[in-house]
Amino acid sequence: MFTGIIQSIGKIKNIIFKKDIYWIYIETSKKFIKNLKIGESISNNGCCLTIVNLHKNIISFHLIKQTIKITTFKKIKVGDYINLEKPIKVNDPLGGHVVLGHVTDIGIITNIINYAFSKILWIKPNNILQMNYIFQKGSICIDGVSLTIDKKLKNKFSVNIIPKTLYKTTLSKKNINNYVNIETDVYTRNTVKTVERLYNNIKFFK
Repeated sequence: MFTGIIQSIGKIKNIIFKKDIYWIYIETSKKFIKNLKIGESISNNGCCLTIVNLHKNIISFHLIKQTIKITTFKKIKVGDYINLEKPIKVNDPLGGHVVLGHVTDIGIITNIINYAFSKILWIKPNNILQMNYIFQKGSICIDGVSLTIDKKLKNKFSVNIIPKTLYKTTLSKKNINNYVNIETDVYTRNTVKTVERLYNNIKFFK
């Protein structure tokens, strides 16, 4: 489990495909890699991956075809940058919101409004049904970053990126038509699904 507070930015150093598995090698800071162990999970652009090897300041992960299919890793290339976060511990403060590292959809950036020290991103989910779990002022995870939904339209939503988030994450590098990983808030999803199920049961018994 994660909080959506990015701790480091990694750089893709190599991508190898063999035996139906992708090997991803990510270079990060020595400070971030300190005390990490093989078998632990790390959030990579919001996608929970298991460490399979550690060498100096390089972390490597396995990605199966299903992970590639449902995330922006299908478009990743050597030299790209990735948001990294270690899993939260029992006594750690919850700085953002509860993030599982299970990407629910990918989205495309349709518009960017730039200000002097901040920006607004408009994002359109690939699956329009994701909008059922997106509410104004609710929480959402974009490329591993915990954000608050600012506005919601029929098929897209906006998020505000403050100066600190721009400085600490890869969202400062995003352009129109770039893709991002989306994880809608798990509590919102569960609440909406529960209400829908109760409503359908009431209709059934009428």
